[in-house]
Amino acid sequence: MNTKTGSLVCVGTGMTMASHITPLSQSYIMQADVVFALMSHGVVEKWLEAMHPDVRSLQRYYSEGQDRKLSYRQMVDAMLDEVRLGKKVVGAFYGHPGVFAWVPHKAIAEARQQGYKAHMEPGVSAEDCLFADLAIDPGRYGCQHFETTQLMIYQRRIDPSAYLILWQAGVAGDLTTARFHTNKQRLALLVELLSEYYPADHPVILYEACTLPVGEPRTQQIGLAELPDADIYLHTTLVLPPAEKLTPNLVMQEKLAALQL
Repeated sequence: MNTKTGSLVCVGTGMTMASHITPLSQSYIMQADVVFALMSHGVVEKWLEAMHPDVRSLQRYYSEGQDRKLSYRQMVDAMLDEVRLGKKVVGAFYGHPGVFAWVPHKAIAEARQQGYKAHMEPGVSAEDCLFADLAIDPGRYGCQHFETTQLMIYQRRIDPSAYLILWQAGVAGDLTTARFHTNKQRLALLVELLSEYYPADHPVILYEACTLPVGEPRTQQIGLAELPDADIYLHTTLVLPPAEKLTPNLVMQEKLAALQL
């Protein structure tokens, strides 16, 4: 029988402060012994501190020039150190804690391996906000999602008849995992890659979800060729609408029609 008393819950606080958090996630935060937080804005962190007296920011582990993998490892260790002390630990992450978030997945996996209870609670992600803010139904044409650098360094197949959504464009082409921004040269290489599938004037939407209740999402549209000169940040997502119509699969249509006879 498991007699270890420490536990870990990684919760999502959603993208917009106080608007997206679920009652269950809020309850876990309020009942925790210690809360570790990785928020999108200092104001959001202050809002979280109003819910619990011991909120410890994970932002301090980031450092320009330091490999983000080391920062992530330090975050995991900080949370698990408290779990091993027998505490009820909550990791609060903006958005969804399982989407583009190595730390929650790793911390939960290691806690379970060491015999502690650990699980994840979902949150409203940037993807959820994107679909709402840009009025995109992913079921209409389909969506392809790629981490931008992964798309650039591996041979991936792009379907220009579907939406293309590129995450973490702000560090496009960074092979060091130590930078927090990209540059015109790397963005030009991204344009070179995308130009194999899209015309130079194809629309690209620069999207950023709203993080504060008084703010507005960024939904700026530019042409593909303009991308290297655009203002692209760590939290900027690129959205390319379909460039081609869906091509009917006549053979499969005939086979399906025959089943109706």
